[in-house]
Amino acid sequence: MSHVFPRHTKANLPTAVAGDGCYLIDSEGKRYFDGSGGAAVSCLGHSNAAVIAAVQEQVGKLAFAHTGFMTSEPAEALADLLIEQAPEGLDRVYFVSGGSEATEAAIKLTRQYHLERGEPKRRHLIARRQSYHGNTLGALAAGGNAWRRQQFDPLLIDVSHIAPCYEYADCGRGESAFDYGQRVANELETEILRLGPETVMGFIAEPVVGATSGAVPAVPGYFKRIREICDKYGVLLILDEVMCGMGRTGHLFACDAEGVAPDILCMAKGLGAGYQPIGAMLCSADIYGAVAGGSGFFQHGHTYIGHPVATAAGLAVVTEMRNRDLISKCRERGDQLQSALTDRFADHPHVGDIRGRGLFRGVELVADREGKTPFDPTKGLAAKVKRAAFEAGLICYPMSGTRDGRLGDHILLAPPFIISTDQIGEVVDKLDLAISAALQAE
Repeated sequence: MSHVFPRHTKANLPTAVAGDGCYLIDSEGKRYFDGSGGAAVSCLGHSNAAVIAAVQEQVGKLAFAHTGFMTSEPAEALADLLIEQAPEGLDRVYFVSGGSEATEAAIKLTRQYHLERGEPKRRHLIARRQSYHGNTLGALAAGGNAWRRQQFDPLLIDVSHIAPCYEYADCGRGESAFDYGQRVANELETEILRLGPETVMGFIAEPVVGATSGAVPAVPGYFKRIREICDKYGVLLILDEVMCGMGRTGHLFACDAEGVAPDILCMAKGLGAGYQPIGAMLCSADIYGAVAGGSGFFQHGHTYIGHPVATAAGLAVVTEMRNRDLISKCRERGDQLQSALTDRFADHPHVGDIRGRGLFRGVELVADREGKTPFDPTKGLAAKVKRAAFEAGLICYPMSGTRDGRLGDHILLAPPFIISTDQIGEVVDKLDLAISAALQAE
């Protein structure tokens, strides 16, 4: 009997014993195509020789040095490389061990920045409904998914939530995409004024919404308007690229597609590509300067921040992406995946939307295409698709609650950047089988 505390206590999971490119292999020898990269993590696949060698070499030289006493060569080199490529204004990197930690660090730094500048009244954070920013209490409070928050609500800090930018579900009849984007972006200004501009410290959003809504990009002009509003009221813009960043949507930084630079940016997942647990919070020179010129101490920290082996892995991952031109390949393969999904499902009576950027694609399932009506949540459609896909040898990321935390079902695809054209066909074929099997089980 296992003594591991699993995510689902009634699940009987196979044991993964090996990885081969885009495939995971269990103890019975069955191969599974990793069509979601775990949770948009395994961007380089599961057997990248260069990253493995970098991890092994670093362990042989230095396994750990606490950042309260020393920095390390790989941490310094990775920070330099990230800032070299980062959106304009970002200047400092704070390494953590995952996405939730990056969000927590961002929230705390946002508060401390305003304190250092003599604005202690700034305490309110604004986020969006149907967002996801992590599972620690601060990150969960920022997230706007009602189902994930429900049982922990009494423990969460108060965070305001405005509308998401979700064109497929919410754009009004006869309303242009641009006008829709401006309308929902302007909800931020309305909420700032409601709370009092002198009390709002930051706004956090995902450039492309990941797990909760299924690869939903903002419409053109939305984030530029958000940036204008934040600047007008002295509110910090935090962009959460934990799932959609690090090349996943066809740019090293997802916000590059929006032409917008944040004050703080959170990343993880693809930064370590699964070879080591690592995340990072990047901040502007202005924010760092406020701390450095004030108290001089960021009142935050974890034991494993800046871990030498984790940062060595991250350095090797980003180097591989650049040396092999994998981000442009991600855009190319992403277009091919979108075309394959459209060819297969565009006329499917229960596929309402196929969306995303790069190798970050979502397929939304609906009971009625014309009315965009979600399935009855008691049917558990997403869970059925997940089981059927897994049986067929495809790992994908179906989720329920797409619309409001309860209604709606979608499938998220985030395969490794090394996926081939033939493997795109394999993913679409197996997904088609899984959707058919799940619908027949209704």
